[in-house]
Amino acid sequence: MVVLRYRATVLALVFALAGCVADTGAPRQDDPGEGVVEVETAQLQPVATPPINQIGTLRFGDGDFQPGGVSNFPSTGTVVGDRVQQLAGELAGLQADIADQNGRLQQVRADGVETAQTYFALVGAVNARLQVGTTPGNPILVEQWNEAQLALERFNGLLTEMNDLANRVAAASGTAAFLLDSVRATYGLSGAVDEDHLHLNVLEDETSQTVVLIDRLATELSQDTSRTNSFLTTERANLQALQLAVANGELYGLALSNRAFVSTVPNVASVRAPQASAIGPATGLPPLVVIRFDRDDVAYEQPLYQAVAAAIDRRPEAVFDLVAVSPAGGNPAETTIAANRARTNAERVLRTLINMGLPPGRITLSAANSADVARSEVHLYVR
Repeated sequence: MVVLRYRATVLALVFALAGCVADTGAPRQDDPGEGVVEVETAQLQPVATPPINQIGTLRFGDGDFQPGGVSNFPSTGTVVGDRVQQLAGELAGLQADIADQNGRLQQVRADGVETAQTYFALVGAVNARLQVGTTPGNPILVEQWNEAQLALERFNGLLTEMNDLANRVAAASGTAAFLLDSVRATYGLSGAVDEDHLHLNVLEDETSQTVVLIDRLATELSQDTSRTNSFLTTERANLQALQLAVANGELYGLALSNRAFVSTVPNVASVRAPQASAIGPATGLPPLVVIRFDRDDVAYEQPLYQAVAAAIDRRPEAVFDLVAVSPAGGNPAETTIAANRARTNAERVLRTLINMGLPPGRITLSAANSADVARSEVHLYVR
């Protein structure tokens, strides 16, 4: 076993995942001085830090939806011939509209790529400085973080343009479908010459191709919008975790919510009373993390992130129980004060986890007291 030591008042870090529990056989230490984080490395999967400038991804489609144009149909002097020319003019107008929409889409994509490059350059610079070490709340990093946030929020404007463009494409799709029906209905008009029907055949083909082009445009636009929404949600969480890293002067990594995509996690309220034999100590399992608060400046954030990140990497559907543990015994006033202090510390750890990107629906918060503790502690269990 390799023991990693952090300058924090954290008693123990034990991974009890997939039925595996680390048992060092060492007695519990109640030394109120500097604490130790002990990691059973044989059961700990590495917590991968993403490469600089690759904290997230944004990918647009590459389709170019330029209409093929409309043939020039000479007049045949018949009513049907005049109708063909009228429909051809309407198709030309529709294709001009589609060309404009395609141009807007390509511009939105170019703006998105440029904005993403600016954002990732700023995030990469912050992470690079955090990797080599820096002071908590470094004003240079704070300024870079603010600029990254502004760059990220520009995607809201791009999403507005995409949604407006989607409405226009939807309207064009309806127009194209109606136009194709009109072309096909023209075959039934009387008074046509053979040349009119030849023109109608060509016009029908060109209208059908335009319908397909619009459908492809709508599909890629929908995919781009979905990817941009997903990117924005992911990077907002990552940026929130990065803000905490800047404040503490330590490199963490991805927001915890982005380490694994989970669709089966139960929707658990962030604060609720635990159910007997289902949460925390009642399960009989050891805590994932134990934090002893014997002073105000307990630096628990880095080992806490590493522990939770590794737990999610190993069990993506994991949920966590945060328990405020206070000493048992003493008079009622002392017991109440100790319980309130433990609750305050647990809420502080809860806020830290949320800032690191762990969804509130994956954390429960409860309280307990124990004769085995001499001061306020916060225990984190994994289920």
